[in-house]
Amino acid sequence: MQQPQKDQPMKQTIVLVDDDRNILTSVSMTLEQEGFQVRTYTDGESALHALAARPADLAVLDIKMPRMDGMELLQRLRARSAMPVIFLTSKDEEVDELMGLRLGADDYITKPFSQRLLLERIRALLRRNEVSKAEGSGAAPGGVIVRDELTLDETKHQCIWKGRDIQLTVTEFLLVKALATRPGMVKSRDQLIDAAYGENIYVDDRTIDSHVKRVRKKFRAVDDSFNHIETLYGIGYRYKEH
Repeated sequence: MQQPQKDQPMKQTIVLVDDDRNILTSVSMTLEQEGFQVRTYTDGESALHALAARPADLAVLDIKMPRMDGMELLQRLRARSAMPVIFLTSKDEEVDELMGLRLGADDYITKPFSQRLLLERIRALLRRNEVSKAEGSGAAPGGVIVRDELTLDETKHQCIWKGRDIQLTVTEFLLVKALATRPGMVKSRDQLIDAAYGENIYVDDRTIDSHVKRVRKKFRAVDDSFNHIETLYGIGYRYKEH
């Protein structure tokens, strides 16, 4: 019996959750051909139990599903995990898209979608996740950004405000980092999109706005006077220090 090679890299695991079996089958085949390990579920409840037992590197969730929809599944996942999540949403579900981002989705794709586009978004998210974990690894203090009461530790993917831990998704962490790295400097939405998603990914402005709103909400949950992320209407955002 042939033994697996020891230096063979571990496959990254993608979880697909959708009640449309045709989507599960076709997307699974595409991802497996690209070298990913794929696990599929037809409802949110079974996916939640499975992810509790066996975490994955990234999840792609449909919004409308039986037993537990994508919104509730995301909310429960975010209670314990910062795993990257992409939502699949129908064209008439604009409100759901924004609600999904507010709940902590990293990205969304509108049905019907190109599988190549989904693959690009998955790779971009996984790459951002790895960079976020790896930057400043080792003993380098450069992996830690301190701005007054804010501490961002890239090696641990940890955000601390006034001694309190703030649980941020990958996208949220990269946005806070982009703003806090140069306090006082205005960052346009395009610059923030590049920082959080990469230069080759198209995301519209409202996606960044939704992420910023969620970040503010998380900080204000531990400090209701938090006002360090300023909006400059028509221009962008900046991080201010007192």
